[in-house]
Amino acid sequence: MEIEVLFPEYCNLFGDLYNVNYLQKCLPEVQRVDTPVSGEPLFLTKTPALIYMGPMSERSQEKVLQKLRPHRQRLAQLIEDGTVFLLTGNAGEVFGSYIENEDGSRLEGLGLLPLHARRDMMHRHNSIFLGEYQGKEIMGFKSQFTMAWPEEGAQGLFSVKKGVGLYKGCPFEGLRQGNLFCTYLLGPVLLLDPCFAQSLLDAMGAAHAELAFGPEMEAAYAQRLKDFHEKA
Repeated sequence: MEIEVLFPEYCNLFGDLYNVNYLQKCLPEVQRVDTPVSGEPLFLTKTPALIYMGPMSERSQEKVLQKLRPHRQRLAQLIEDGTVFLLTGNAGEVFGSYIENEDGSRLEGLGLLPLHARRDMMHRHNSIFLGEYQGKEIMGFKSQFTMAWPEEGAQGLFSVKKGVGLYKGCPFEGLRQGNLFCTYLLGPVLLLDPCFAQSLLDAMGAAHAELAFGPEMEAAYAQRLKDFHEKA
């Protein structure tokens, strides 16, 4: 079983690579493959159990798009076939239709997810989020210069209980398309939300795997949930 981490030299903000570090603890047999921008993606010749890409700077989004655009059809096929993707922070914008700048110019995305984003580089949005996923409460943090708008056919990932979804007033946060999970939530989200971590393992075909540090994770989750209900 292999996990491919795309472009960790760029897509590494907010400590979100610990999402993958945690999965490695849950799956000691897993092989992690870090693909640099200068390298050839593993997904071109193999089908990883998970493809992960984390948050990056706005300038890095352009470099990542240049790298991925020639492989759009292969990515589309992987999504169609049910390969598991986890995209956190603004990584999902790369897979969307376009990213609009303040002056109206656009950075064309891969067009693999039904959403588009708008940048506001003078106003960073920071907030905490409380939502629901498969009957369990989900927590996370948001820190971004963009808001995203879902397009026709979009399926939300987390329903909003408190905080901001894809945009202010949106009833859901993130998108799910098959086994592609896209969320702006930082944290890292798998460490904050053991129920979501288990769901991701199930999608990867590792339902047998036990969550690493399970009792400690559940105790921390319960305490954070109490704090979020008081503060969110």
